[in-house]
Amino acid sequence: MKTKQKEWLFNIIGVLVTAGFLFPVYWMIATAFKSEAELFKTPPLLWPETFRTAGFEAVFTSGIAGYFLNSLLISGAAAAIVLILAVPSAYGLARFRIKGKKMFILLFLITQMLPATVVLTPLFIAFNQLNILNTYIGPILTGATLGVPFSVLMLRTFFLGIPKDLEDAAKIDGCSRFTAFIRIILPISVPGIAVSGAVSFFFAWGDLIYSMTFNRNQELWPLTAGIYNVISQYGIQWNDLMAFAVLSVLPVIIIFILLQKQLVKGLISGSIK
Repeated sequence: MKTKQKEWLFNIIGVLVTAGFLFPVYWMIATAFKSEAELFKTPPLLWPETFRTAGFEAVFTSGIAGYFLNSLLISGAAAAIVLILAVPSAYGLARFRIKGKKMFILLFLITQMLPATVVLTPLFIAFNQLNILNTYIGPILTGATLGVPFSVLMLRTFFLGIPKDLEDAAKIDGCSRFTAFIRIILPISVPGIAVSGAVSFFFAWGDLIYSMTFNRNQELWPLTAGIYNVISQYGIQWNDLMAFAVLSVLPVIIIFILLQKQLVKGLISGSIK
């Protein structure tokens, strides 16, 4: 009986915590449909009395589609570069005896503690010398640069959790280390790789300051900068802003729904060791 009561208690707590996390999303969607007068009513309206779609109409008439495609390009390319660099790096740190390995890991940890703005000026100077300002390359490389350390640390932990016996058995069957990595380790590591790719994509998707700093050409701006540009032209209208915000979080929600099993497996496996 006590076990059932504890189970019910944990379920109720879980529902309340989940509702607390989801409430801002609900409030964003509800606000997007409210009129200007309904926004400032006291007490606040939990749901609009009259549905207003002008905010979503503004989304499709403001030329935001180009910004949306820019975000997909920048985020997708950054995530791809992160995985190409982080997967072999993390595997090497997990499996090989490398001189100074602990120092590499410490440096990766330090980068996670630094504010993102710390690298803004050095990257601007470097990109200016490389003549890649006002191109897609700058934001893509920035997203990749900031995403690699986290992915290496997470994937290294994931690879440490994979028994070495699997690779030893593959070597006995005639596989080289590279073949064993491609045919055995990578398929097992799909959940961890999915988490790393998703986090890198989300980070690049939410970027504003780097894209606006490295790109003065508004046609190359991502969705976040595009929303900032559109809203700042006409002043802040909170219902319209929430409509734009709904559009900006849709890809994140879709990716999470499609990859939720892999993401959960990756997060659980990566936290075991």
